[in-house]
Amino acid sequence: MNTPDKTNGASRGDIWFDLLAGDFVQRTGQCPSVRVADGTLHGEPVRAIAVVPDPGNHYPRAVRGEVGLLEGWTLGKTVAEAVEQDRGKSVKRTILAIIDVPSQAYGRREEAFGIHLALAAAAGAYATARLAGHPVIGLIVGKAMSGAFLAHGYQANRLIAINDRGVMIHAMGKASAARITLRTVEELEKLASTIPPMAYDIANYKTLGLLEDLIDVADPVHPTAVEVENARNAVLRAIESTRAGGVTLSNRLGSPNRASTSLVRERMREQWRE
Repeated sequence: MNTPDKTNGASRGDIWFDLLAGDFVQRTGQCPSVRVADGTLHGEPVRAIAVVPDPGNHYPRAVRGEVGLLEGWTLGKTVAEAVEQDRGKSVKRTILAIIDVPSQAYGRREEAFGIHLALAAAAGAYATARLAGHPVIGLIVGKAMSGAFLAHGYQANRLIAINDRGVMIHAMGKASAARITLRTVEELEKLASTIPPMAYDIANYKTLGLLEDLIDVADPVHPTAVEVENARNAVLRAIESTRAGGVTLSNRLGSPNRASTSLVRERMREQWRE
């Protein structure tokens, strides 16, 4: 079972949302598991969004910060709302996704009621915001797992992560991955040490070229004021880089571990031109 890191009952997503957007204007009326606020970071207009645990969630599979039906549709709505409100403005506000999501919400009701549509709506809204000129920045402070990460954060122009063992990024949990590959968890970890895309730790993930920055924080649940300011500055650098670099995700292709991807893309372009 995935349980969030807690301090006074708060998850990492809760903690970092308060640290970065606690003095913003809080949006109300949405489901309690999605926090949304508008404000400025050193003059940059920002809408911050986080998915957080909700013990009273109507769907038991989504009480620990998982992204389920309510969360998917709400993410889509709040991101699309920002796009519509900023339509025609010369400076589009940044969408800051604060990411601590242990999984998508697996359940019969979720499947029956179309969780695939809810999560697609969220991912689509983030992609639309990016293509409309909103800098979309993902700050990974905890787990970024499975369809939850695809729905909340993966469409970001730039991804930033805390350099900590508790930060994990993968398509599925270790126990599930071990079962599906017919290995023990220990065997899976040994395999992952030699194949970066199979690994869970943030250091291996960085070698894939998908991270803009890693932030050193000694204790992500109790960061110092200096560490929080470093995170703000990393977000601001990512916003500046995004505004200068445009709306594509081509910045993810420069890593040596993505050389084959770049080669395939180039060969496809050559064939297309022919």
